[in-house]
Amino acid sequence: MYHKFQPSRAAALAALEAFLPQAGRRYTEQRNFDHGPDNRANISMLSPYIRHRMITEQEVIKRVLSRHRFADAEKFIQEVCWRTYWKGWLQMRPSVWAQYQADVASLSRPAGYDAACAGTTGIACFDAWADELKQTGYLHNHARMWFASLWIFTLGLPWQLGADFFYHHLLDGDPASNTLSWRWVAGLQTAGKTYLAQADNIAKFTNGRFSPKPFVHGPGPLMEMPIAPTPIPAALPLPKGAVGLLLTEEDLHPESLDLGSLRITALAAATLPPTRSAMVSGFAKAALGEALARSAALSRASSTMLTSFESDDVIAWAQAHKLKAIVTPFAPTGPVSDQLAAIAPVLAAAGIALVPVRRDWDSAAWPHAAKGFFAFKEKIPGLIGA
Repeated sequence: MYHKFQPSRAAALAALEAFLPQAGRRYTEQRNFDHGPDNRANISMLSPYIRHRMITEQEVIKRVLSRHRFADAEKFIQEVCWRTYWKGWLQMRPSVWAQYQADVASLSRPAGYDAACAGTTGIACFDAWADELKQTGYLHNHARMWFASLWIFTLGLPWQLGADFFYHHLLDGDPASNTLSWRWVAGLQTAGKTYLAQADNIAKFTNGRFSPKPFVHGPGPLMEMPIAPTPIPAALPLPKGAVGLLLTEEDLHPESLDLGSLRITALAAATLPPTRSAMVSGFAKAALGEALARSAALSRASSTMLTSFESDDVIAWAQAHKLKAIVTPFAPTGPVSDQLAAIAPVLAAAGIALVPVRRDWDSAAWPHAAKGFFAFKEKIPGLIGA
C-alpha cells in the first residue's frame, strides 16, 4: 500500500518520531535502496513536511541528535541540510530561477515529451517511476536521479521540462531543491560533471525489481558561464506594535518564528493558483489551512483564508483589520517570493508595509552556500552546535 502523507504538523511530528531509531547508521547503510512505493522503511519520508516547514530543519536535527551521535547520524543530517544549501545557493543567484521559468514557458514540447510524462517510453523503470510520481506525489531520491538522467541523456529531453514535470507532481518539490537537483544531473551545477544512470546500479539498488539493459547516453554535460553569487541582504527590522501575520506554503510553523514583542491582531493565509497537480495543490492548501487554524488557536486572533494571493484581497483583509503592517515568514526564491515581490509595492502604495521575517537558521546558513556543497558541509557542525 502506498504511503499517504497527511497535511498536518501532528502527522509530521509522528513521522519524525517513528523514524528516529533509524536515523543513525542504519539510514547511512540503507538509504540508497529503492524498495518500491510500498516499502519505505529505510528512509524518513519527512521531505514534504520539511519542504513546507511544518517541521523545521533545526527541529529535525535536534531530535535526531537527542538519539544519535553526530558521527552516526551525519549522513542523514547532511541530507536535511541539502535543502538549506540549495535554498541559499539559489537565493544568491535568483537569475537562475528567472531563466528556468523563462525556459519552461518558451521551450517547445519535443517528440518524446508526452510519452515521458505519460510513462509510455518503453523503458520499464522510467515508466514505473513516472506512474509512481503521479500516483503518490513522491519518488525515492535515487530514483529521482536515475529518472532525471534518463530524461536528459537517454530520451534527449530538456532538463527544464523534466524539472517542471517533477515540480508539478512532487509533494516535496520546492523551487531550489528541485530546479538545482535537475541542473546537477545535467552537469550545470558542477561544471562538466553529470550524473549518468547505469543499468547495473539500478538493478543493485532496486534489489532486482528492475534489470534494464545498458542505456545509450546522448550528448555530454551542458555548459554555461559561471554565475557569481550576490550577497544575502541583511534581514529587515520588525515593525512595531500590532500587525497582521500572512502565512504562505513556504513556512508553516509560525509558532517558532521570532516575532519579538509584536502583537498579532489578525491572521491570513494565501495560496498560489492551483497550477500544480491536484494532489500537490491540495496538500499545500490543506497544510496551510491547518497551520492557520493552529496559529489562530494559539494567538486568539481572527483568521482568514484569502480567496486569492492578489494584492486586492490582501489589501481588503488588511484594511478590514486596520493594519498598517503585515509580517510574513521569509519566502526563499520561487513562486511565493515572486508573488510577494509583486504585491509589496501595491500594498505600500495603500499605506501597508509587507515585512518578511527571516529565520536565524537561514541567515546563518545561506551565506555558506556560495560555492559547492562540500564547503557548506564543513560548516554544518557549527550551524547545529555539534
